[in-house]
Amino acid sequence: MRIASLGSGSRGNATIIEDENTCVLVDLGFSVKETVVRLRRLGRQPEDIDAILVTHEHADHVHGVAPFARKFNIPVYMTPGTNAGRSTGDVPRWQSVNCHRSFRIGSLGVEPVPVPHDAREPCQYIVASGGCRVGVLTDLGHITPYVAERYADCDALLLEFNHDVEMLERGPYPWPLKRRVGGMHGHLNNNQSAQLLATVECERLQHLIVCHISQQNNHPELAVGALEPHLDGWSGQLHVACQNEGFDWMAVD
Repeated sequence: MRIASLGSGSRGNATIIEDENTCVLVDLGFSVKETVVRLRRLGRQPEDIDAILVTHEHADHVHGVAPFARKFNIPVYMTPGTNAGRSTGDVPRWQSVNCHRSFRIGSLGVEPVPVPHDAREPCQYIVASGGCRVGVLTDLGHITPYVAERYADCDALLLEFNHDVEMLERGPYPWPLKRRVGGMHGHLNNNQSAQLLATVECERLQHLIVCHISQQNNHPELAVGALEPHLDGWSGQLHVACQNEGFDWMAVD
């Protein structure tokens, strides 16, 4: 398997995961034009995408889903709650996702994982092929025991480090938005995300990608600093995904 990102942050998100036979996008928060440009940077064309997996209906994750799917006739997988929100717009080939039931797209196995977030029926995804597991885990307000269990044995993990608690408290957001972001159904802070590593099989984890960093309420250095005490002796690779370029292809084997 291999993974890459078209971009990660509050202005748009999209992750691309593939094996030798099947290629999927997880979310698509960019316009069709911008998506084509970012795919080209990774050596991919729209025709290479077999499906789009949608985590939830917020604009930074779905802005480009419907236009891209309609233009290139790509099936879109999402929960009934996400579809009912209609934030995605009409899609030509909607496939309903049951949050508690795994399914396949071509040669890839897909496990949806329900998460606590302020959306209609949000889930995140673990994508597997050939014994390798890639976990995408962003946009949740806290780590539930079930989430910790399901993401414990990944070979690559894209993990949200949305905000630093002190920066959020001191920052320019109005109080209701601060409460939402930092609440139980908001976004993970640096400490919450770092603590998840206590439950992860780090000896198996090849890649850890810090992603969905708030430009207003966090810095990559703060996120990495929160991680360091949990990575003593770890031999994998640590990466930081950015808004403009995401990250380039990484092999997972």
